Order: sequence, then C-alpha cells, then structure tokens
Amino acid sequence: MSSGRRVVLTGIGLVTPLGVGTKETWAAALAGKSGIGPITHFDAKDLPTRFAGEVKGFEAERFLDKKEVRRNDLFIQYAMAAAQLALEDAGLPTDQPLGEDYGCVVGSGMGGLGTLEETRLTLHERGYRKVGPFFIPSIIINLAAGQISIRHGMTGPNWAPVSACATGNHAIGESMRLIEHGDAEAILCGGTEATITPLGIVGFVAARALSERNDAPEKASRPFDKDRDGFVAGEGAGLLMIEELEHAKKRGARIYCELVGYSANADAYHITAPSGEGAIRAMRRCLKDAKLNPEDVGYVNAHGTSTPVGDIAETKAIKEVFGAHATSRKLAVSSTKSMTGHLLGAAGGVEAALTALALHHGVLPPTINLENPDPECDLDYVPNVAREVRVDAALSNSFGFGGTNAVVALKRFQG
Repeated sequence: MSSGRRVVLTGIGLVTPLGVGTKETWAAALAGKSGIGPITHFDAKDLPTRFAGEVKGFEAERFLDKKEVRRNDLFIQYAMAAAQLALEDAGLPTDQPLGEDYGCVVGSGMGGLGTLEETRLTLHERGYRKVGPFFIPSIIINLAAGQISIRHGMTGPNWAPVSACATGNHAIGESMRLIEHGDAEAILCGGTEATITPLGIVGFVAARALSERNDAPEKASRPFDKDRDGFVAGEGAGLLMIEELEHAKKRGARIYCELVGYSANADAYHITAPSGEGAIRAMRRCLKDAKLNPEDVGYVNAHGTSTPVGDIAETKAIKEVFGAHATSRKLAVSSTKSMTGHLLGAAGGVEAALTALALHHGVLPPTINLENPDPECDLDYVPNVAREVRVDAALSNSFGFGGTNAVVALKRFQG
C-alpha cells in the first residue's frame, strides 16, 4: 500500500559497452551503435564465442585512487565510477558525507568472478601466503554498495540484491519501497557486473546460451530477429539516484521522471527457460501498483535477450497483458540489449536508466540488427532507428535465471 510519498529520479550514472558516462551511452544508443566486439580482457581464440560487450576506455584512476583499484574487483570499480557519475548528475556533493537520509542498494549477479579466478591460480601456483587480505572484500557482492556508502558517507539502508538478470530492477524497486515507507529520503540503486572472464564466458558457452556469430560480433545481439542464436555477454554498471519528491524539490534537483510502480514474482517453472506466465503476472501487478491502464503505457524496454525461446515468450506475455494496444502497434517495444549485450546483474539498472531518458527526451532507443523479423515476434520493436515520440509512461522488464521476474514502471514527471 502506497504511503503517498512520491519517488523521482534525479541522477543517472552509466558505465556500459556504449560508453563511460550517461551522455556517451545515451548518444550511442540513439545512434543505434553496437558496443559488441572481440574479447580483449583475455585470450579467447580457442572458444566457440570470442566476443562480448566490454566497457572500452575505462580509466579506474579517474574515479578511484591506486590503492582502491588494487583492492577492489572490477565489478566494484564499475559501481564506484557509476556512483560518482550519478551523484554528479544529481547535483549532489561527492566529497562530503551525505548522512542517514541517503542509502545505497546495489546488487550484482555474480560479483568478483575475475578476482576469484586470479586468486585461485595464485593459491595453486604460489601457495596460501600469497593470497592477499583484500581477496574476500573484493569478491563479495555487497561490497559494491558497501564501498560506495563508505566513500560517500551514506548511513541509510545499505544492502545488495542478488537475483541474476533481474538484480538491477529488484534493487530499484525495493529502493522505491524504502523511500515510500519513509526508511530513507534518497537511495542510490541499481546493478553492476564484470564477468567477461575465462570462467564467466566458458560457463555460458557450456550452457549453450551465447551467440557464436564470431564473423560479425556487432550483429550478434539481435533480439526478435529470426536469425538470433543466443545472447551476448556484457559488463558495466547502471545506477540511479532516486529521491522522495519533496526532498528533491527542496534542493532544486532536476527531475528525469517519476517511479510509479514495481512488482516482483517467480515463474517456479525452470532455472533458465521462461514460462511467460510469471512475466504476465509481473507486468499486470506492476501496472496495478502504478495505477496505470495498459493503454496508458507507450513503451516497454523489453528483457529481450536475443535467445530463441525467451524473445518469443516475452512477446506473447506483452500481447497477453496489453492486448490490442500492443497488437495494433500503439505500444512500442525495444531491446537495448541489441546494443549493449546482456549485462546480467547490471542490466536492469542500465535499462531503467535508458527508459527514463526516453521519457525525459521524447526519443525511444531502437532494437538494432532486426533485419529478418521472427514471425512469432510481431510487435513494434522500434527497428534499427531511434524514434522521436512523446511517451507518458513506460515499463522496464527484467527476467532472471531461476525464474525470477522484476518490472518497474516509470512515468513522465508532472509536478
């Protein structure tokens, strides 16, 4: 039950395969650029999949001192960078404690996988005395939120959801609830991930989940296209500064949009294959929570992973929820994973941010590489080119391994 406290978005921090920074990522998304390319983090020449959505040009020292870089896994570094960018974007200080009105809820799907792999080799080859004291703090998932709260003096709620590909949306939705219930006035929330590592890629290869389009990696992520052959792994972080409306107005904050609904549930069906039924219930409950009718929604940022089964299941779920509003093409749907790849635990944060920017600027990001539409995927997917259109309300979908689902609803801000 809502308390009547309204929640708005005032700051965005993005570190993605499309760029380091919100302006850079947004500009690339509107241009329909692909952030996918050959893997450079390690030698992948012998693998069936040799490409990913890596973050390019990330200079950790721009955001952290040298000791912090050495002591923190890349997933924490991405989160700390995105946190600084979000705070700066929100017009908040980055060099003084923010206090108990501010919290931090940042999750990850897999945490410090790179550090885990490297330390296991160190233990095996050089012995236990060479394992550093910062190994554990570098790999555990809640240390992204922990390090951010320490650096910025956020003494409000601090924790880390872990729900695979739905992590970012769970972080945003639960943070929204904390603010609505008066447990905080502002929360920095979202997800972070850095799993372009040998074990990370090999694991998904073994699961037969990844595209193998090595001859044209920029074309590999192609949601809703008939020729899709699996998802593309990505990395980065997407964090949102969300605030209680009066708190934001009092400090004169710029407002991107309002967060008006959230729902979370489970398929209870299969660890990787979606049933579609859970997605239907999640979207319907989110609309109910937001007090929106299906026809009020103009855009859905789809989970849209570019997998043969998942894209069809999500299309059917959207058609079931939105009916003629979707099938008559009055509802636009796009998958920004076509450009970023699948950022796993960070996906929800990045995609909610792009959805908010779409509402704020009146431009919908496209689904690129949609060249040969799947007959079973027959909605308006904003193919290949961004579209200028005023949208008043939108959903952002995230569906994770284990059958966990999270949907957030955003609305154009009206004072």
